[in-house]
Amino acid sequence: MKYTVASLAIVSLCLTSCGGKSKKEKSETSKETKVEVYGKLEDGREVKSFTFSNKDGVVAKVIEYGAILAGLEVPDKNGIVKDVTHGYDDLAGWLTNSSYFGASVGRYGNRIAAGKFSIDGKEYTLVTNNDANHLHGGTVGFDKVLWKGKAIDGGVELTYTSKDGEEGYPGNLDLTVTYSLNDKNELKWTVKAATDKATPINVVQHAYWNLSGDPTTSINDHELTIAADNFLPTDEGLIPTGKFGPVEGSPFDFTKATVIGERIDEPSLPLKLGKGYDHCWVLREGKGVRFAAKLRDPKTGRTMELSTEQPGIQFYGGNFLDGTSTGKGGVKYAHRTACCLETQFFPDSPNKQENPAFPSCILKPGDTYNHTMVSKFSW
Repeated sequence: MKYTVASLAIVSLCLTSCGGKSKKEKSETSKETKVEVYGKLEDGREVKSFTFSNKDGVVAKVIEYGAILAGLEVPDKNGIVKDVTHGYDDLAGWLTNSSYFGASVGRYGNRIAAGKFSIDGKEYTLVTNNDANHLHGGTVGFDKVLWKGKAIDGGVELTYTSKDGEEGYPGNLDLTVTYSLNDKNELKWTVKAATDKATPINVVQHAYWNLSGDPTTSINDHELTIAADNFLPTDEGLIPTGKFGPVEGSPFDFTKATVIGERIDEPSLPLKLGKGYDHCWVLREGKGVRFAAKLRDPKTGRTMELSTEQPGIQFYGGNFLDGTSTGKGGVKYAHRTACCLETQFFPDSPNKQENPAFPSCILKPGDTYNHTMVSKFSW
């Protein structure tokens, strides 16, 4: 993060053509969280936005609708600051967000087979919205509800109560999602939740990343590292079989920094079923929040290092982006122009409670659900 006077002068002259802002300009932004009315829902309820920044010019914007990370501006090695997330320019766009751009998804992120599970002998039926399966909380998951935001020092705290029976889930669930940004360039996203009835829970942050800052480019040239020796093979519906698959010698080996697109076309049944990478990796065991993955764009130098206490991470390579979704600045998001790295419990864990390899995702009354994901940026 060192620049010469000459290089910064050149950068300042090309800001208009580059479509970015200088790190110096951004560092003058107030460190206090700025609260604004972002728009209104059809029923007249206001949606607020919360914008906060740090001394290095990283700027985050979060909106109450969907507890969504609406944007994250990050400098590159030349001091040019650009948004590195897919999304929309206004609330009207976010209301069409079928790709879950930036959202906090739940009650259960990822898939539950056939939208069914049992707890203590009682079967529950969920909304199915992914062919025969349940995905990301259903038709109206946490990504499509209005949270209540409150500005905090260097971030925002959002709360929501998911009622008993919402999308088929048991129990009243009280949730708090917090986004905060520090001067170590760490964007921290945390979830706390409590319930009055046993329920599965897996709240997931679903940002789409393209660290180049150019949303028209492929992320297949990004380098990825995942701290996992195994991944979860799936069936045709992307439901895990329940067994671990070793990554060694396969296109799923990201134990060392590897270009994402290097092996994307190799003959592989898991890649065929997922139409590319759309799988959960089994993170190496450890205590507390620990290294999970690293994503790097070699051209700009932007790097994101993820840490979590969760057992898995879903890497989705943007396989279903098809150019039909018009996003920020009128850009149509094309195939594999962004990727997701979602720390989480394993998919379909509610149906694998007897499988000792699948950590329990059942939250019981009196217990607290905690999920931390730290995204540390460098350039």
